[in-house]
Amino acid sequence: MALKIRKNRAAPPPEGCPLSECLSIIGGAWTPNILWYLAAGPRRFSELRLDIPRISAKMLTTRLKELEARGIVTRTVVPTSPPSVEYALTAFGHELMPAITAIVEVGEKLKRRHADAEDAPQP
Repeated sequence: MALKIRKNRAAPPPEGCPLSECLSIIGGAWTPNILWYLAAGPRRFSELRLDIPRISAKMLTTRLKELEARGIVTRTVVPTSPPSVEYALTAFGHELMPAITAIVEVGEKLKRRHADAEDAPQP
């Protein structure tokens, strides 16, 4: 006998689901890492490459351009010799940080639970 489909009791999401909108920004590969490092202050491209060693230059460039286009990151050319570019979070970008911080905190709890499970004696 097939199981009866239960009615979903969650309120329907508003038009243009805000959860999907937020995740479309922070859900990209490496995006949370970039936002994390920029939250501490402006960083040059080469500094971000050192902060996130496994990201390729092409991917970092792509993500920074996407974040700039969405108004999350600003790009400022610094008049040095040779010229350099600094990236920083906008005020809107800083609004995403509580979500990123919450994800980090849950990730830490998950890591501890996983480590505790590995340390537990096996029957």
